[in-house]
Amino acid sequence: MKYRITHTTAYQYSEPASLSQNELFLTPRATARQQVLQAELVFDPQPQYLHRRIDYFDNIAHVFMVQQPHKALSLTAVSIVRTGRAQNPDAAATLPWETAVQRLVAHLQPEELDASQFVFPSPMISINPAILDYARISFPPGRPVLEGGLDLMGRIFNEFAYDKSASTVDTPVTQVLATRRGVCQDFSHLAIACLRSLGLAARYVSGYLETLPPPGKIKLVGADASHAWVALYVPDEGWVDLDPTNNVLAGESHVTLAWGRDYSDVAPVKGVVMGGGVHTLSVEVDVARVG
Repeated sequence: MKYRITHTTAYQYSEPASLSQNELFLTPRATARQQVLQAELVFDPQPQYLHRRIDYFDNIAHVFMVQQPHKALSLTAVSIVRTGRAQNPDAAATLPWETAVQRLVAHLQPEELDASQFVFPSPMISINPAILDYARISFPPGRPVLEGGLDLMGRIFNEFAYDKSASTVDTPVTQVLATRRGVCQDFSHLAIACLRSLGLAARYVSGYLETLPPPGKIKLVGADASHAWVALYVPDEGWVDLDPTNNVLAGESHVTLAWGRDYSDVAPVKGVVMGGGVHTLSVEVDVARVG
């Protein structure tokens, strides 16, 4: 698939802001199944400072500052990517999950050493007995690790309700588990917490998912949204992307932006503003097939 993604974030201030500084993770990264054909950022007003860097996880980040009075700020990321199908392993043929844990502890291979950093709690993902108890249902003794991951993904999809009003970006995984409600970020954090509670490596993936309108309806421009899912490390096979919000393995319709330990590492836009009074925020995302 070939997609053109337009992601616009706009702020309106009740009073002039004297300075705005933000960090962006809005440029897709190249992966084994994704080629980035074009990526640009458009600002209004133009920033006085703009810096591109590669972060610890090899994501593309931009930092910018608007250092003049402004009552509005908009930033638009326009990207064109080509995606392909992931070459996922046979779940039943993957290692028992206990062996996967042992491999991560020993981390004798460079890939396992790299993956082992995703075993620990992180700023937005805690581990407690309730999380572990929920995870163990999907991972009885000897179960192949990817089979367990698929089962966990399916349980979250079937047992939790998608509800935009049930959480915020700061909602802890313990609350998500208790209320059984949330959005893609919450379901991804919960799945990661469950996997890490067992000693498995799991990372948070930020991106987009092509959404199709109901039959007979026209697709609304700007009506899409950012998306998030989970990558589980399977020794000898690599990372496998699981989307618990939709109960699918990530495929051609998933566009990867960045990955990290949790949302806090790869928030699409985060920053500070001086002045501005009360502000309003609007976000529009459009994922459209091209070519």
